Amino acid sequence: MARRILPILASQLLVFFISSFSATPVTGEDEGFARSLDRKLLGLKKEKLSHFRFYWHDIVSGRNPFAVQVVPPASNASSGFGKAQGLYASASQKEPGLLMVMNFAFIEGKYNGSTITILGRNSLFSAVREMPVIGGSGLFRFARGYVQARTHTFDVKTGDATVEYNAYVLHY
Repeated sequence: MARRILPILASQLLVFFISSFSATPVTGEDEGFARSLDRKLLGLKKEKLSHFRFYWHDIVSGRNPFAVQVVPPASNASSGFGKAQGLYASASQKEPGLLMVMNFAFIEGKYNGSTITILGRNSLFSAVREMPVIGGSGLFRFARGYVQARTHTFDVKTGDATVEYNAYVLHY
């Protein structure tokens, strides 16, 4: 009796294993871990290009470096509409180059609560340095683009600098 049951059981197990390996759906599409979405579901509108100009005051000297005014504004029309948050680290053995990881965080106006995120190499001796915009938050969700950085002033003695950032950002 065991001789009859063993071949039947073995053939049923073989059919089960073969069918479990080929359990791909025949009808419909398998979305797996990714799927296409309509941008309207996320509230995304027409994409636009914006240009922002920031002056980043990199103050590393003094007792309260974040409170030192480096360059007085040309006019008082501009306000402190945002702040830079992030870090930079040495990224080169042969020439002064930095890895920049930075958020420009808007703290008032139309873009209040939104950020633009930059990540890239900053070659300090280049007149113009270009780094990518890799994303953002708030009104800059799905942002992409680039920034160009130019040093306006640099104090060799203190290490303080004023850098102009021109950001070109595609966003919804």
